[in-house]
Amino acid sequence: MTRPVPPDENGLIQRSIKGDAKAYDILVRRYERPMLQLGIRLTGNVDDGADIAQEAFIRGWNHLKAFRGDAMFSTWMHRIVVNVFLDHRKRHKNRVFISLDQAIDTEESSVQRELPDLSPGPEQLLLDSAQQIALQQALLSLPETQRTLMVLFHIQDRTYEEIVTITDLPLGTVKSRLNRARLALRDRVDQNIRER
Repeated sequence: MTRPVPPDENGLIQRSIKGDAKAYDILVRRYERPMLQLGIRLTGNVDDGADIAQEAFIRGWNHLKAFRGDAMFSTWMHRIVVNVFLDHRKRHKNRVFISLDQAIDTEESSVQRELPDLSPGPEQLLLDSAQQIALQQALLSLPETQRTLMVLFHIQDRTYEEIVTITDLPLGTVKSRLNRARLALRDRVDQNIRER
């Protein structure tokens, strides 16, 4: 099943390739939400997901001449987001984290870190069910390849053919890894629910 291409998209792509930043901005606005959602789902973090989506659009602009049109523009951008995510994971594998409870030393004394109140509001409390929390934790615990396939297929609603293009994996491999990911996810969700 191929998704229909918006009628003006090919023209926007051609104008963007020629250096028209306004045309590319229209493409960015058209696809920023799904790319942001993909980044957030892959990282499990809004800030990291936003960084990944932003970097993906920058890479897209810088490599637009490489877009051959074999796949839809959205599929090409999905591939870039996944690649940026994987690069991000490699770069930050050995990241050092600083305790937020640790005081900041100044010349005169030390100051406690003040953190914003990140507690969920009333709307968020309604959305956060035990099953949703268990599902998100289980999704984040999957290996990167399985998580990527689950997000692309079940959350981003990409077809098998699009996933093949995005991941550069054979169709049979995508289907078998997706099946293993579903089984692993189900086991982890069940385990997370039992632990609550």
